[in-house]
Amino acid sequence: MAKFKNNFHCVILSPKNLIFENHVNSLFIVGDCSEYELLAYHYPLIGLVQQGDIIIDWKKRIPIRSGILRFFANECTILVEESEKTMAQAVKPTEEPAKH
Repeated sequence: MAKFKNNFHCVILSPKNLIFENHVNSLFIVGDCSEYELLAYHYPLIGLVQQGDIIIDWKKRIPIRSGILRFFANECTILVEESEKTMAQAVKPTEEPAKH
């Protein structure tokens, strides 16, 4: 029997930095038409992300100005325009993202 993973791979990046990369259980995002939450195995999606916070697992907040999101095959990629607060949270070149 196949195992069900309750998480998905998420990458948040800007033209200058890798901001976040890890497996997550949920993302809460302010989209162009409404707010929405992404969970594992969400229906494929492409959308605009408005200024605000991307909330990861209801624990970590990443402030952004705007962005575009793609969710496909249980992987989420978000390209963002950084806010000043985001630049301070970006993954440093010497850090490696957590591996699962």
